[in-house]
Amino acid sequence: MSKNLEISLLLDFYGDMLTDKQREVIEYYYNEDLSLSEIADNQGITRQGVRDSIKRAEFQLLDMEERLGLARRFREMRSGLERIGAAAAQIKEYNDHYIYSNELENNAKLILDISQELCE
Repeated sequence: MSKNLEISLLLDFYGDMLTDKQREVIEYYYNEDLSLSEIADNQGITRQGVRDSIKRAEFQLLDMEERLGLARRFREMRSGLERIGAAAAQIKEYNDHYIYSNELENNAKLILDISQELCE
């Protein structure tokens, strides 16, 4: 995952743990795609102050992820649910083409529905 997307994802998970100013600056930089100069003008601080704030916030977000692993766990669970959904779809397709079992059909559909619901 590219660093920009990674920081944006971490911001979703841990953004409330940053100071209001850090969160605002890093959101401008990563989510609004503003330049350091634009952010500095908006915030009334120097460009270097913006850069320092972003670097501190990035460090804190990465540190929190290293300690807590919530974003990593979220990605792992989402991937697992997608694999479960794909396996259930294969079972359903096999059941439709070879040995039709109403119980197997219903269970495969239930698994597909639950995995899709959890991935949303």
